[in-house]
Amino acid sequence: MSEEKNTTIDEEKTEDQKLEEAVKGVVEDTSKDDREYEKLCSICHRPESVTGKMIELPNNLYVCPDCMQKSFDLMNNGQIDLNQLMRMPGVQILNMQDLENMMPKQQKVKKKKEKKEKDEAPELDLRNIPAPHKIKAKLDDYVIGQEQAKKIISVAVYNHYKRVVTDTMDDIEIEKSNILMLGPTGSGKTYLVKTLARLLDVPLAITDATSLTEAGYIGDDIESLVSKLLAAADNDVEKAERGIIFVDEIDKIAKKKNTNQRDVSGESVQQGMLKLLEGSDVEVPVGANSKNAMVPLTTVNTRNILFICGGAFPGLEQIIKERLNKQSSIGFIADLKDKYDHDKNLLSKVTVEDLRNFGMIPEFLGRLPVICTLQSLDREMFVKILKEPRNAILKQYQKLLALDEVRLEFEDDALYAIAEKAMEKDTGARALRAIIEEFMLDIMYEIPKDDSIGEVIITRAYIEGTGGPVIRLRGQEVPMLEQNTATRLGR
Repeated sequence: MSEEKNTTIDEEKTEDQKLEEAVKGVVEDTSKDDREYEKLCSICHRPESVTGKMIELPNNLYVCPDCMQKSFDLMNNGQIDLNQLMRMPGVQILNMQDLENMMPKQQKVKKKKEKKEKDEAPELDLRNIPAPHKIKAKLDDYVIGQEQAKKIISVAVYNHYKRVVTDTMDDIEIEKSNILMLGPTGSGKTYLVKTLARLLDVPLAITDATSLTEAGYIGDDIESLVSKLLAAADNDVEKAERGIIFVDEIDKIAKKKNTNQRDVSGESVQQGMLKLLEGSDVEVPVGANSKNAMVPLTTVNTRNILFICGGAFPGLEQIIKERLNKQSSIGFIADLKDKYDHDKNLLSKVTVEDLRNFGMIPEFLGRLPVICTLQSLDREMFVKILKEPRNAILKQYQKLLALDEVRLEFEDDALYAIAEKAMEKDTGARALRAIIEEFMLDIMYEIPKDDSIGEVIITRAYIEGTGGPVIRLRGQEVPMLEQNTATRLGR
């Protein structure tokens, strides 16, 4: 009996030990996770790296020495009398539980790693940096045309990698080359950068300049650009400082002309962005667009952040045309006034003076030394966009019908008809999706009804509205030109 009791006691001890070890492991994991993130002051929301050693309060609340000293100073100066407050009717002293409930959900900020010694190798290796021709080859799989723009972006990203790697290798400091992209709507500015975001390992944030306003006004502050990059880097400041920011619709912050009211979203925003483009230490709200929100603040250095700005700049062609027409001389060799009226690539002749006349301030343009223009799309480029990219629109619809075991084909004449309709809309590549959605609606609705359909061929007559598509049943071909079939497809 004594041996049986001893065995049961040993089993109980082992179970208790297992439970203690499990609890100890969880505590160690949480403590290890807490060591990776900084402590934040519950009052001013600044991290410990800025304020110094935190004063720990119950319920995992922390107060920095500055806020604690301010509280003592207010009490000593007589501005806050706790005894008098306690005697006043209807007044209660705020306890720790109330303070904890009032605090918003805190965002964690990762600690900055200690600076490495000079002898230690950097994280990135020059041999592992993708060359410009490799970056461009990947962009070619998704973006049609725009060869010059793809070259400029590939070289800029390649130099950005090298700049990050060689930051502390020698005394020669490599300056960053921020990019300004110009191009008509639908030419592929945003799509080019979105494709680049999928191919790169550095954090990349795509933001919009339309919501930016001067500090103190309703809207997003300038620092929200860096805040979105910090969120893309998982709140890792060191990783975010090597990232890329694409600011779309940059033409919307041009200086307003002939206005009598304060320009809070134009020239003042350009002036506020100067320090970001050139490189400086910026206090950034973590998880919010404004510093006024009750969120922690962290410091990010923008010296190694590459900025790519893009915009359509409507009306810039007229400014370029006026400048070119002024250069025409008088006589038999003079240029005609309407020489540039039908020039599709007029934006490629842009100069810094044209951008200044548009409303961009000289200081802003000086911090964007690389200017690249995207060409407007012609009919051949529209056809290539329809069928050649890896995720082309036609391939998407072919995959959708392949799930119903139906083959979809487009005749070449039909593709040219779609391209001509897209050129009439004058909205760039965005028009292709809308046109195909219109003509594929009836087909996508009717195909699942009939299991005998094996192939659908889209013809030019169907696109132009003078006929219907060709349907191949399983085993035979039937032209879909009968009256009842055309009525069923809405023709």
